[in-house]
Amino acid sequence: MKKYNKKNRYELFPKNVPDTVLYGVLIFLCLLLIGGLLAALTYRDEGILRQSRKEEKKTGEDQGQQKEQGITVNNPNIRVLIMTNGYANVVHPGVEVSAEQGLVITSAGEDQETEPGQAVALAPDDPRFQNGAVRICARDGGEVALHSIQRAYGVPSYAGVLELRATAEGIAVINEVPVETYLCKVVPSEMPASYELEALKAQAVCARSYAYRQMQGYGYPEYEAHVNDSTDYQVYGNSQSQEMTDRAVAETAGQVVRYQGQIVTTYYYSTSCGRTAGLEAWGTAPDESNMYLRSVEVKDEEGDYEASLPWYRWEARIPAGTLSNLIGLNTGTDIGTLQSIEITKAGEGGIALQICAAGDKGSVTVDTENKIRRALGGSGYEIVKQDGTTAASGALLPSAFFTVQREGDVFVLSGGGFGHGIGMSQNGANEMAKKGKNYTDILTLFFQDVTIEAGEG
Repeated sequence: MKKYNKKNRYELFPKNVPDTVLYGVLIFLCLLLIGGLLAALTYRDEGILRQSRKEEKKTGEDQGQQKEQGITVNNPNIRVLIMTNGYANVVHPGVEVSAEQGLVITSAGEDQETEPGQAVALAPDDPRFQNGAVRICARDGGEVALHSIQRAYGVPSYAGVLELRATAEGIAVINEVPVETYLCKVVPSEMPASYELEALKAQAVCARSYAYRQMQGYGYPEYEAHVNDSTDYQVYGNSQSQEMTDRAVAETAGQVVRYQGQIVTTYYYSTSCGRTAGLEAWGTAPDESNMYLRSVEVKDEEGDYEASLPWYRWEARIPAGTLSNLIGLNTGTDIGTLQSIEITKAGEGGIALQICAAGDKGSVTVDTENKIRRALGGSGYEIVKQDGTTAASGALLPSAFFTVQREGDVFVLSGGGFGHGIGMSQNGANEMAKKGKNYTDILTLFFQDVTIEAGEG
């Protein structure tokens, strides 16, 4: 092909065509070529963008479906400090463990495996602690039996990892386990597995919400443990996993109680007197962050849900001498022989917020439901439930919903309910479930203006 110049044109153009026309044609052809390339690139980019948007939409739909189905997207580990027998101490004098298929014991970055069923004992001076914590798990991913303690059903066992830390007082045992697995041994420990499924599901959501709130910080920072396994937080592993409670956990997987978009602390207790207590019972002023814990009636159009239950109403007849001694012991104030008890401040539903006990040597004022129940609690008298059965008095009065009368040398405490009264009544939840209420109905009665949603964050 010949090169174009003024003297030697392409033969495609006649010789008499002016140069200006020729240049114009060439420029036009170039513009067409460039336009075609740009169109192709634009089409490609729009196709990529459309595909990206399509994938983005699909991802959003998938996440929405996960949320609707209650699928747990995140299942973080909770670290639980395992206490000694009777939940008496947080450190153990020694530890003995085993697993059916053998253990994997990790210390200083090295793994040691044991034979199936072989028990291993560790004392605080075990050389494996020289390089820090010892971590133990089952070889097959099962559970590790902790033979050195006892729980209600015998020797407890734990999924996940047992982390042992030697201290000057003994060995701290921390169970690191996924939250959903943890809940499978919280729910049956906190509510009988024989209860209605919807009540168990309400309990599972309460326990999960409570756990997530506690996981926002360490209850035991020295061990990096969020909670312990006692009633200080939630009872864990005092009962074995059960089919119905496992089902309740699975069918509510990831679901929590939210108020104003935030996961909230969902308190619960045994039995109401027909009404719950507000946070003023603990001396906490209501504000925008805790209004979900307002006092509510636990009833429907037919009456109180728990009206037929034994602890719905109770009575304690306590000799003045016995009660005088208990008040002096529990408050650290010697008031002499008790002359009177007056409820000087009450909350919604009649819960005692303050009492004044006066004796022939002085008087003492006690505030908040827990301290009031403790001041009047202790051994030495009986409590008669409304069905006529009796129970020995315990460290705490059954509840702070009570009145006081004096009959001669006896103080008569007439009360209702069992527990602190704040949040969800577990027996109330069960009675609601018997009447066809689902777990969302239950939770939104006891916790006001909340939503039940899946998701950790």
